[in-house]
Amino acid sequence: MLLAREFIDYMSRQVVAKLTPRWIETTNPESASAYISEVIEEDLSIEDKLNDEVRDMLSQYSEYMRREGVSYQEMFRRIKNTLITQRKVVRAAGRDTGDPMKLSRDKINDISHKIVAALRKSREFRLKREANDVRLEMVKVFTDLLQTEEKVDRAARTKIRTMKREIGEGTEEYDLLHKRYYAEELKKLGIDLNS
Repeated sequence: MLLAREFIDYMSRQVVAKLTPRWIETTNPESASAYISEVIEEDLSIEDKLNDEVRDMLSQYSEYMRREGVSYQEMFRRIKNTLITQRKVVRAAGRDTGDPMKLSRDKINDISHKIVAALRKSREFRLKREANDVRLEMVKVFTDLLQTEEKVDRAARTKIRTMKREIGEGTEEYDLLHKRYYAEELKKLGIDLNS
């Protein structure tokens, strides 16, 4: 998943905190943020499942790729793009579409539509403004949070890159260091993902 579950939970808590009571009303902020987290995770998992499906497809065509001299990455990209178009999935990764953030602007808009639709169906929420106004405010909150997250992620990666010895991205050591530096950078901004 593009965003850590802890960050999704944090984003959801922030959305509830920033939209309550001016934009939405809820009787239980904790369950409200859990509800929003669930909508986000479910939506982001669609592309994860699609990636798994593409990997399964490619395992069947390894001989063809080797014979034709087509790289795994190129084939993966082609098949994924075809499936995204066929299934009308909004691409989640912002970097794939030229956005600097992890989530594309289109995906943020798509998620905000799904959250507002879910809020309208839920008995735990009451929208205090027009649905689209609430959605647009939610997009602002998400965008601000994701820009902050991007800065934190970039700072953590820079710390690892500037170490005396080279640590390859994707290794267990890299992942552990990234997680530690990521948490340190968040704390510098006063953000605790666990609260």
